[in-house]
Amino acid sequence: MSHPRRIIIDTDPGQDDAVAILLALASPEDLHVLGITAVAGNVPLPLTQRNARIIVDLARATVPVYAGCEAPLARKLVTAEHVHGQTGLNGITLPAPVTPLQPQHAVDFLIETLRREPAGTVTLCPLGPLTNIATAFTRAPDIIPRVAEIVLMGGGCFEGGNITPAAEFNIYVDPEAADIVFKSGAPLVVMPLDVTHKALTSRDWVEGMRSLGTPVGQAVAAWTDFFERFDTAKYGSEGAPLHDPCVIAYLLEPALFHGRHINVEIELASPLTLGMTVADWWRVTKREPNAMFMGGVDRHGFYRLLTERLGRL
Repeated sequence: MSHPRRIIIDTDPGQDDAVAILLALASPEDLHVLGITAVAGNVPLPLTQRNARIIVDLARATVPVYAGCEAPLARKLVTAEHVHGQTGLNGITLPAPVTPLQPQHAVDFLIETLRREPAGTVTLCPLGPLTNIATAFTRAPDIIPRVAEIVLMGGGCFEGGNITPAAEFNIYVDPEAADIVFKSGAPLVVMPLDVTHKALTSRDWVEGMRSLGTPVGQAVAAWTDFFERFDTAKYGSEGAPLHDPCVIAYLLEPALFHGRHINVEIELASPLTLGMTVADWWRVTKREPNAMFMGGVDRHGFYRLLTERLGRL
């Protein structure tokens, strides 16, 4: 019997981050969550760390939560309250967190854990800006070859961007951090907007979550209702993309996704395209591939997996 994959979720919750965390916590036979590290992103750090603890409580789980970097490496923080609401988890009122915030800084936790655990056994799952990961890699380069894999949500190719015409939010918020991670040499799997915009919710699925009659089902339905309004108005789509759960779904059922192993570079200099993931999808350069860049998802299979796992909580 294989052991559950050991993961650290690095996150800036965010309703879709919340669904991703719940999906991981609902799957203990497949995933062992060593810790959750919060970073500033969708909302500022005091809210992201608080939200992470609220989500752990909702799942009735015991997982340590650490607060990390409160600002990008070289820029002012850009947040997304216009999408996620003032708290980051607008849509339903949940109790104040009981899960404590660990006193250790998230970056120190990342470094310590990767040094302590056997090399190649810890997968990093960044769902927000890459500030914590890049800071850990810069401070302790010895941990980079110890990482099993980094599976992240970020970027876009044919879908362009969602915060600027060229850039996806997570990469745009801290492009310098993304550049460090993409150049690190660690094995990378990327879930860009090209995939997540195909993982749209449906009314049936949201109502199915609500009809579970559980606190988790109620919360997931309420969160989806909240940020669906923004996306349906913006894209004219029938539902909202559940971006971050794609990361966890990939760990559970990789066959749901398909893509290409290609070179991806991060644009740092252009005011027009800052934070763009320049993905060599057609392999027109001689640049070495550094990322498995996903291009598609089995939407039906993705929502089947979400329904089955979230129903356990």
